[in-house]
Amino acid sequence: MDRQRRAPEFLETSLTGLGLLTSPMFNKGTAFPESERNEFSLHGLLPPHIGTLDEQVERRLRAFRSLPDDFARYTLMCDLQNVNETLFYALITRNVEEMLPIVYTPAVGEGCQRFSEIWRRPRGVFLSYPNRSRIETILSHPRYDHVRCIVVSDGERILGLGDQGAGGMGIPIGKLALYTALAGIHPMTCLPVLLDVGTDNTARIADPLYIGWRHERVRGAEYDKFVETFVRVVRKRWPHVLLQWEDFAGHNARRLLDRYRDVLPSFNDDIQGTAAVAVATLLAAVNSSGVPLDRQRVVIFGFGSAGMGITELLTQALVSSGLSEQDARRRFYAVDKDGLLVEGMESTPDAPGLRPDKELARTRMGYARPLHEVRDWHRSQCGIELLEVVRRVRPTALIGVSGQAGAFSEEVVRAMMAGVQEPAGQPVRPVILPLSNPTSRCEATPGDLIRWTNGQAIVGTGSPFAPVEFGGRTHRIAQTNNSYIFPGMALGIVSAKARRVSDGMIMAAARTLAALSPAVTDPQGALLPPLDSLRDVSMSVAVAVGRQADREGLAAVTGEAFLDYLAANVWEPVYRPYRRR
Repeated sequence: MDRQRRAPEFLETSLTGLGLLTSPMFNKGTAFPESERNEFSLHGLLPPHIGTLDEQVERRLRAFRSLPDDFARYTLMCDLQNVNETLFYALITRNVEEMLPIVYTPAVGEGCQRFSEIWRRPRGVFLSYPNRSRIETILSHPRYDHVRCIVVSDGERILGLGDQGAGGMGIPIGKLALYTALAGIHPMTCLPVLLDVGTDNTARIADPLYIGWRHERVRGAEYDKFVETFVRVVRKRWPHVLLQWEDFAGHNARRLLDRYRDVLPSFNDDIQGTAAVAVATLLAAVNSSGVPLDRQRVVIFGFGSAGMGITELLTQALVSSGLSEQDARRRFYAVDKDGLLVEGMESTPDAPGLRPDKELARTRMGYARPLHEVRDWHRSQCGIELLEVVRRVRPTALIGVSGQAGAFSEEVVRAMMAGVQEPAGQPVRPVILPLSNPTSRCEATPGDLIRWTNGQAIVGTGSPFAPVEFGGRTHRIAQTNNSYIFPGMALGIVSAKARRVSDGMIMAAARTLAALSPAVTDPQGALLPPLDSLRDVSMSVAVAVGRQADREGLAAVTGEAFLDYLAANVWEPVYRPYRRR
């Protein structure tokens, strides 16, 4: 996109002295020039050296690289974000591949587990259940007047780590940091929110440092009433705000999205973002696998909200390729904690005190296999297990969103490899996507997958992995990270002022990412664009999402005006000259 935002000549502020230096959004540190040191009473508060943003980035990069482990690096970046946001984002945007695993997955997982240990300064809003009557007052403060994007979590299902209570705030903070770093959404318009309804994690409650509400989780009608109050206040305060739901447990994630997606423009990254990047990766892999999309046989291991989201979006893609919806659904084999999903199995939520969601159950069971098809398949106490499914189905694609480390065992993978033979005997390259985060929860490591398939597997993972050397060549592992999708989606939604996030907009994002795959022109190429191109990828995704919103009549800003408004929304992490208000 060739449009450029014209930055204002000056930024005005009434802050001076320590007030200016302790404002993360306005602090420049040693880069304040002499004129601003005079005007804003900064002499004596700063060392005499006048530096540049480039020098500051280099200084922080040296400190970052000198630290002993990723958690220490994560902590350094948290502290930097709370001191100087421009420097924080400049450091990320100039070193995306190195920084992404630290500011988000996988390091954010440990960051959430140890959030109370490293919490120092307020960021975002903690809305606790005991303060439920104060939600409107809390959110009415003028500091939130500019908010356009909210990421909210209740901390119950953090990555594959489970209930982290108030520590789950690390996820909304990290997601919104990528809104800014990868899509240029202004940080002052982003608000992380944690709905603290307690925690069932006994280790968190027993921790004397735990900063959250020390109470078992509120569930059922009281939980729903609390969430309803939050959404009602948000809609009243910001009628057109983008609301992203993040890391809610499966029994809540889908039903909350369905309930509120027509109330505010909303999406759930665990369901729709994961689905979009998985579909994009599979669409890209088709060019290398030897199997057309409409002939793929897909096993989904883990059929919670993420697994269902992937399956439903892939179903749409198959229908678009010419299959009927019934035939498209027959391409999928869903395996969950009770084994292969088969007609007649119960489909109810696991959480106590929660009524079954009938619509969710119908959607889920729409992918159940007929009883007559699996009558002679081997069953264990856990139903028809993954190995049996792979042997019987001979899948061309295996996707994992289970959070079960090692679930794609050598026996499973070798059985898959043995089954992907065309009638003429030509080998097919299997697509294997262990997508669970963090790294410790990945269904298999790329190195094992490459070895077990003699270098034939097309591998994509949810967390970053180093390239694998095998058979005299380097196999680069596609990180099918949601950061390819959700920052650009957010930019497109807010720039188009979309009143709803449709399935068509999600599919537009997926197809745009697939079209950017190097594998489109080179079957041996990477499945996804390099991480250091994520800023450009986000711009392309944003344009596609906004234009799809326009086609569906969901956008308030359309055509050339949309492109101009999108360009105007892109914030760059550079220091602007200040003038005293």
